[in-house]
Amino acid sequence: MTLRSKINAWLAAALIAVPMLTLTLPAAQAQVAIGIGVSIHVAPPVLPVYVQPPLPAAGYIWTPGYWNYGEAGYFWVPGVWVQPPTVGLLWTPGYWGFAGGAYGWHTGYWGPHVGFYGGVNYGFGYGGVGFAGGEWRGGAFAYNSAVANFGSVHVTNVYENRTIVTQNTIVNVNHVSFNGGAGIQAQASAQEMQAANEHHFEPTPNQVQHQNFAAQDRSQLATVNQGHPATMASSNVNEYHQVAQQHAQSQPISAADRSAGRNYNPNTREANQDQRIANGLRSGQMTSGEAARAERTQSNIDQQVHNDREANGGKLTGQERQQINSEQNAASRQIYDEKHNGNTVKPNEVDDREANQQQRTANGLRSGQMTSGEAAQTNRNQAQVAQQVHNERAANGGALTKQEKQQVNHEQNKNSKQIYNEKHNNKTAKPAKDRG
Repeated sequence: MTLRSKINAWLAAALIAVPMLTLTLPAAQAQVAIGIGVSIHVAPPVLPVYVQPPLPAAGYIWTPGYWNYGEAGYFWVPGVWVQPPTVGLLWTPGYWGFAGGAYGWHTGYWGPHVGFYGGVNYGFGYGGVGFAGGEWRGGAFAYNSAVANFGSVHVTNVYENRTIVTQNTIVNVNHVSFNGGAGIQAQASAQEMQAANEHHFEPTPNQVQHQNFAAQDRSQLATVNQGHPATMASSNVNEYHQVAQQHAQSQPISAADRSAGRNYNPNTREANQDQRIANGLRSGQMTSGEAARAERTQSNIDQQVHNDREANGGKLTGQERQQINSEQNAASRQIYDEKHNGNTVKPNEVDDREANQQQRTANGLRSGQMTSGEAAQTNRNQAQVAQQVHNERAANGGALTKQEKQQVNHEQNKNSKQIYNEKHNNKTAKPAKDRG
């Protein structure tokens, strides 16, 4: 299947799932992706944590930072204060969504109401639902002081409403930056669907220019900054423009950067699957027996990646990457089916500890602190513990005895030490080597 057909398949799947939303990759980004032959099967990085810069002047509205995709892979577009196209408009941020086996970008827009943006908690009033940072009152924009950073700017139209911030915040402790798949499980409400049908305005020229600056700033590339962009936010577009120009002149994006950004990273997919298992255990959607099966599957894939790299001097061939991706697609369906088959358990501390171990493995893979071989071992160990919990619950009518809980805790302590040692043994993954 060609990249263009893959993107079309993603769009078709997304449109079927959410027919009222406009789900399109930005034209410039889609053309770049097709031109360099990249299929976006790697999830965008987690959202960085940053401080909102001060308001430059009354009348500006905050637009949060986001990961975009260009010729050198993912790059961070700094959050920035901008002027709306006209009075009465609010910004609906863009977001990444997973559907049809690929990640696609839903473009942001201006409109009279804030629509669906994937439930992604961007912060500063964009807590996942609507916008709590301010509102239009007549012809003037009033700011919620519970959210906005005024700095030294004197603003007369101010109010304070902390309740609306709390009510519209989707807790996202892992700072996941995408909807669907292993990401945020949020769906558009009736109000958000209605907002999607209103008359929209495209991003302003300043916003487009701002994104273009970030695309040429090497320090914003995820492969360069490891998820910690040099510029996370800016008070205004012109301020960042000067910074981006200096960076582009002093250290322009190289051919090696573009190659590294385009290469498929199996470790990210492995991490996403571990994350989904962790989420399933925490919510009670996955039983210990189901988690054991999923962990064994991930262990086998991790080991296969490790063995293939060992045999090829640290690399995966194009054929091996395709094979791994196919196996992960099957594993992804397995996880989805097990989370939606009606077999549930009440959230409990035993499964929560298991989820924490999976979370740590996912974090280790994302950061590169854990190799695929190390993740294979931790998943094997976790599968054994999860299977033991399942067997003992089945034998005891669904419960664990006090002695069994103590034994499981002892084994998890050993696994915890193993994970710590593997994340601190100076063995790191270098996904950029995976070239076909």
